[in-house]
Amino acid sequence: MKEKHGVRPLRRLRRRACPGPSNILPPGACVKTTVGLGILLTSLSYFLFTLHDGVIKLLVETTTVWQILFFRSVVILAGCLLFGGPSIVREAVGSPVVKPMMIRSLLLLGAWLCYYNAAREMQLAELTTLYYAAPVVATLLAVPILKERVTLPRWTAVIVGFVGVLVATNPMGLSLRPPVYLALLAAFLWAFSTVLLRKTAMGARTLVQMSVTNTFFMILTGTMLFQVWHTPSMTELGLSLATGIIGGVAQVAFFEGMRKAPISVLAPFEYTSLVWAFALGYAIWGDIPTPNVFIGAGLICSAGLIIVFSERMLSRR
Repeated sequence: MKEKHGVRPLRRLRRRACPGPSNILPPGACVKTTVGLGILLTSLSYFLFTLHDGVIKLLVETTTVWQILFFRSVVILAGCLLFGGPSIVREAVGSPVVKPMMIRSLLLLGAWLCYYNAAREMQLAELTTLYYAAPVVATLLAVPILKERVTLPRWTAVIVGFVGVLVATNPMGLSLRPPVYLALLAAFLWAFSTVLLRKTAMGARTLVQMSVTNTFFMILTGTMLFQVWHTPSMTELGLSLATGIIGGVAQVAFFEGMRKAPISVLAPFEYTSLVWAFALGYAIWGDIPTPNVFIGAGLICSAGLIIVFSERMLSRR
């Protein structure tokens, strides 16, 4: 009788941890796998967003940000309709995430306008350093808004990653001026939108959330299109299409990653985009990183490893 009583709770625990036929897995295995997949998807999204920013850097020389974001939203929305079918429209209209996604779209538009306007008058190192305050802000906001319990290893990872950014970018003589405030505002708006996404992530499937977000973006940017219209060349059309495709895949990875892991776990992995930025800069423009970049990249990678190992130890308890 004791053995039977000892087995039944274990089976129930396994079913809760991993519903369905996977009750042969140890307790916590599904949680561990989900968090790991969230980290993988989020890291992929930051690589794609960095590639996406590289394409925008080529486009912004001849095309306004409003027009770039409009074409990007149209391409992503077309992809959502293609893969989601007509039912995606009905789901989007009746979805409970419409209002929060509308707010998130406004936050993102504000973040990007602040970021790209600040970029006109600031060096890339300064801009990057200020913008990467976002993971710190997101972790702070996750406590009161999402009620997340941020452990010491998670705080350590966020701080180590931010120090890595400081070492890599080496911002010297940063003075307070309007572009600095714009960059900091962009970081705050991006962080707030990320927390809002996590809060609404389970309210609808990814394609529905992407459809709602990009519909709002298309409307918001479309209102300015007549004032800033620039007839694109074939090259610019190709780059605009690439921006939409890369941005769309990045959004899928980002939205799915946010559904699978807490903000405080994923926040430090945003710093990896700096590593990708230096790598793409070398591959495309021939920019050679200085020694401090490699040291900073090492610290950023260490931040990710702190999260991976701490979450693995936590799942084994």
